[in-house]
Amino acid sequence: MARNKELNQKAKDERREQILSKALVLFATKGLAATRITDIAVAAGMSQGLLYHYYRSKEEIFVELIRHAFERMNTASLMLEQLPLSPREKIQVAIEELLRGLEDNEDTGYYHLLIAIATASEAIPEEAKTIIQRENQVPYEVMTRIILEGQKDGSIKLYAAQDLALIFCTSIKGLAIHKAAHGKNFKAPDANILMNLFM
Repeated sequence: MARNKELNQKAKDERREQILSKALVLFATKGLAATRITDIAVAAGMSQGLLYHYYRSKEEIFVELIRHAFERMNTASLMLEQLPLSPREKIQVAIEELLRGLEDNEDTGYYHLLIAIATASEAIPEEAKTIIQRENQVPYEVMTRIILEGQKDGSIKLYAAQDLALIFCTSIKGLAIHKAAHGKNFKAPDANILMNLFM
């Protein structure tokens, strides 16, 4: 009996992920207003009625995507900061992992595009705005702290740490948005190019 319950939960989780993945592409490319719940259902290969068993509205899906994006991004940033590595090594790991993620995961570019659009938009649910306001600065703050540590040990260039963190984060975001726009034609640049901006 427990096995059946586990299998049912696994199937539900997989279906939920499928809905989120398809909705992500639609929201990132069409926007919240132009995306209909029926569009999401069709893209996910299910009836609209079945989709409503998982989410009550397209706005709920949108908020879940924003929450999920920041949870992943900020957890990764904070884990990076805790690694037992030098600041230089942390930046190298971050660049290599982020570029690998862009190459390997189709959704990564769309997540960055969705966050950029949502951050600039007034026409999103209040809950999404609250998440963005609360979570948006975490990667910048983490990178600023890592850069300051690297400047203390002489491994990172002596420009304003917040400016370098801004360049780091926006460079990655820009590449991610480029990936979303160009799909399979995207090729990540050599990680050393980005490393040389900071070292």
